[in-house]
Amino acid sequence: MIKNLYFIAFLLFSSVAFAQKTYIQCGKLIDGKANAPQTQVTIIVEGKTITGIEKGYLTGSSADRVINLQNKTVMPGLIDCHVHLESQGTNLLETFTLTDADIAYNAAVYAKRTLMAGFTTVRDLGGSGVNISLRKAVKKGLVDGPRIITAGRAISASGGHMDNSDGYRDDAFNHKMGPDDGVADGRDELIKAVRLQIKRGSDVIKIASTGGVLDLSENGSGAEFSIDEIKAVVETAKDYGLRVACHAHGAEGIRRAILGGVTSIEHGTFMNDEDMQLAIKYGTYYVPTIIAGKSVADSAKIKGYFPPVIARKALEVGTQIQQTFARAYKAGVKIAFGTDAGVYDHGKNYMEFQYMVEAGMPPMEAIKSATTSAADLLGISDITGSITTGKSADIVAVDGNPLEDIKTMKNISFVMKEGKIYTQ
Repeated sequence: MIKNLYFIAFLLFSSVAFAQKTYIQCGKLIDGKANAPQTQVTIIVEGKTITGIEKGYLTGSSADRVINLQNKTVMPGLIDCHVHLESQGTNLLETFTLTDADIAYNAAVYAKRTLMAGFTTVRDLGGSGVNISLRKAVKKGLVDGPRIITAGRAISASGGHMDNSDGYRDDAFNHKMGPDDGVADGRDELIKAVRLQIKRGSDVIKIASTGGVLDLSENGSGAEFSIDEIKAVVETAKDYGLRVACHAHGAEGIRRAILGGVTSIEHGTFMNDEDMQLAIKYGTYYVPTIIAGKSVADSAKIKGYFPPVIARKALEVGTQIQQTFARAYKAGVKIAFGTDAGVYDHGKNYMEFQYMVEAGMPPMEAIKSATTSAADLLGISDITGSITTGKSADIVAVDGNPLEDIKTMKNISFVMKEGKIYTQ
């Protein structure tokens, strides 16, 4: 008899908990789809899902929860398509001093900081592989952080951006870098490198078709893969249902990457008119990371902050990215929001909006680049990216109106991810 009473009580409690709805009263709503905001709207959330969007301020029943955001601007949870949650800053010595445990503890802090800045989804484009464990921990609810789509280890050619031995003497590392480390040359090694990342749990493949800024290579813009090599990566990833992001600064490396079939070009610093037209033709996304360019250029002006080879490249690249973005936007290239967070301090991702608007993108389009466009690039439009019935309850709010002053994107005052409130 007592067992039956416990069972009935459990069912009653469960049904009440399940029935509870959350009514979010929005003063202004930017839904990620329309070109103008709505006013005085209520979003209805049940569990992890948006189940209704109604005009006016609704309150539901006495059992339901009401969130008053009548003096806020409400938006879909923001998406940053280019972050590195394992690190922050540019300390080369940490390559040799930090353990995986150190990296993991740091990454947990950076993940929470990113979420609290309003970014409920990120694409992590390369680290040591700890990022895969972080994704699992966030998904299990062990760590507060955004939804993570991760590349695990990124892949480059020998002497390329992901070759950590570049610039050091040959015996500085205890083994020769190879596919296991994300360093591969030729079709066979690249296919193996891709399959290794997939085996380890990567959601996306990231390659570098040119050198980079924050490595010790002399040339950060030279092309480092042939079109055939890039096609091998893309074809292998596609077999497993994965997309390919490509770090590229120089025009030739960008051209080869687009012709090779990558899904997105990251940074794209010296993208020329031919590259832009190819991107439009093939539907390739461009993820500009303006804030990273500006950040490293500023740091390079501090004497001794970078080794000379990095300082030179930082000044060359950092001053160019925003100009390239302006031209690409004007030309009609598809753009998704990405910042390269980790190169600069996590949690300041919002600054990218300001730089995009400075370069000529209207505020609404900048916000869409971090919502609907970003979700499209990542292949998660059915899950998030807009305030739509049936999608995940990823919802944020800011004080002020970002359509009048984009700097208000800094003022995140409400964060909900998958129906759970993290800050209010």
